[in-house]
Amino acid sequence: MSGPVPVEILRQHLIDPEICIRCNTCEETCPIDAITHDGVNYVVKADVCNACMACVPPCPTGAIDNWRNVLKAQAYSIEDQFGWDELPTQNPTVGAADAAAAPDLPQAATAASDGDEAPGSGSDMVRGSTVPPWSAARPYVHLYTHKAPTTATVVGNYRLTDDAASSDIHHLVLDFGAMPLPVLEGQSIGILPPGTNAGGRAHHARQYSVASPRDGERPGYNNVSLTVKRVTRDHSGNATDGVCSNYLCDLKKGDVVTVIGPFGNTFLMPNHPNSHLLMICTGTGSAPMRAMTEYRRRRRLKGATGKLMLFFGARTQQELPYFGPLMNLPKDFIDTNLAFSRTPGQPKRYVQDAMRERAVDVAHLLKDGGTHIYVCGLKGMEDGVLQALGEIAQAHGMAWDALWERLKREGRLHLETY
Repeated sequence: MSGPVPVEILRQHLIDPEICIRCNTCEETCPIDAITHDGVNYVVKADVCNACMACVPPCPTGAIDNWRNVLKAQAYSIEDQFGWDELPTQNPTVGAADAAAAPDLPQAATAASDGDEAPGSGSDMVRGSTVPPWSAARPYVHLYTHKAPTTATVVGNYRLTDDAASSDIHHLVLDFGAMPLPVLEGQSIGILPPGTNAGGRAHHARQYSVASPRDGERPGYNNVSLTVKRVTRDHSGNATDGVCSNYLCDLKKGDVVTVIGPFGNTFLMPNHPNSHLLMICTGTGSAPMRAMTEYRRRRRLKGATGKLMLFFGARTQQELPYFGPLMNLPKDFIDTNLAFSRTPGQPKRYVQDAMRERAVDVAHLLKDGGTHIYVCGLKGMEDGVLQALGEIAQAHGMAWDALWERLKREGRLHLETY
């Protein structure tokens, strides 16, 4: 007598379109190109995904961490997923018991369902911490969603870059009135621009890091600030008008915007006052660094003694946001190092070059267990910064691979590049 035909069940990896803010982090992180997108949704190819979990920790919203047990022959296609406005419910006839019995279920997916990291899960591909600093305050996330957003009123919109600069960067202040929006330094919010895309669907949210400290741009007021660059070119250099950035940069005082979030539970600053912050950023990646610096400045008179060291890069001084206020900060409060890559008559200089010039001081911070490192800016800076950190560590008697792993494990190396 023949035995029963094995049930072919797949634990299919899906992305929640209601929570996803289309930041492209998952697609960039996936080592096997299992994630793709169209003009509406980010989706996972069922026949490619091996449940390595490399994409899960970097996702700022948790939209990536969704799974459905399906008959393998009936797995949701990418065409199905492109058409979704929300995730399908779990089919109760294809349950966990069937999935557990499936002979071809990837072991990584089984381990992930139990909350454990599977062997070969891709954790070695995560270059920064997936946990917050031990002393970080507890973040609130997903208080407002696409289905139930909140609103804020524009109370300030200021251009940060020189009028003659090609880079148009704005400092936007939003007031939430009586609606609670508790945010921490390093968190972000989503803005829902008005209107629809070419397909007639409402525009999806765009994510912006908060540039103000937890007690607000103005202490005691329920407001936050954002650093927004007007997008006029796409990644290929072609002329385009960024839907949300142009909307935000053109807002006037009194205008109302629709907001979701907050997002982010790892890129947070330590709360213990003697911790040191090594901050490395370019352009609008300065937003979380500004928030952390301002919070520490306000805490300075209350006994905070940790060191702050900043490496800040831009094309020219005229295109560096917050240049004036940054120069007015006390030198004994923050050690500021600027790098400009397009100064006429000068060689190109990047943040990693400035780091190497200050190698002795950077190494001193790397040797201190109280140092927390934050990197934020364009994706292209990440390799250069990590390479510079590695070179400095090795040159000063530290085994970089071991230090790198310890920094990640202890929540002391945070990367947020885009």
